[in-house]
Amino acid sequence: MRVLIAEDEPIIALALAQRLRVLGHEPLGPARDGLEALDVARAERPDLYLFDIDMPRLDGLRAAQQLADEGLRRPVVALTGVEDPGLVDRSVSSGVSAYLTKPIDERQLDAAIRLAAARHRELLELEAEVQHARQTLAERKLVERAKGLLMDGLGLAEADAFARLQRAARNRNARLATIAQEIIEQRDLLRRPRDVDGP
Repeated sequence: MRVLIAEDEPIIALALAQRLRVLGHEPLGPARDGLEALDVARAERPDLYLFDIDMPRLDGLRAAQQLADEGLRRPVVALTGVEDPGLVDRSVSSGVSAYLTKPIDERQLDAAIRLAAARHRELLELEAEVQHARQTLAERKLVERAKGLLMDGLGLAEADAFARLQRAARNRNARLATIAQEIIEQRDLLRRPRDVDGP
């Protein structure tokens, strides 16, 4: 895994890089502050962020949030030199997947990286499920609308209108939502002509 280190203490940064290599990861950086971390992340596209929280110019939590806002969200392991419950809460609300207090040994670092990666995967899977559910609901609304247009325009019963949609989808090897969208776009063709009184 390619891990971007952002740590303003050079000795700690070098030690983290060495521990990452021992664990089989490729360390990137180290960035000396949050702004530098943004530049490295944009250029290198790492797999995970290992960010110190307290850094000059831009702290690690804000850097991780900004990267997420730019579409570069990754698992985040936050590092801090102080035990502060408020900082833990802020880390969690910022999307941090794991949190370590310095000094950090290899075992702790390995566990945090594994945990962060697993939580990130779970989050992506959950987001994909939500997106799928939204798409399914939107498609269902399209089908219901098209079915209503067929019922009103052609005087069909609900079951017949739905069967007609299904038949068209099957015959054209298309999705039901695609056929529904086409019917909605061509709804003027389904309107019954109004009776017009002659002179």
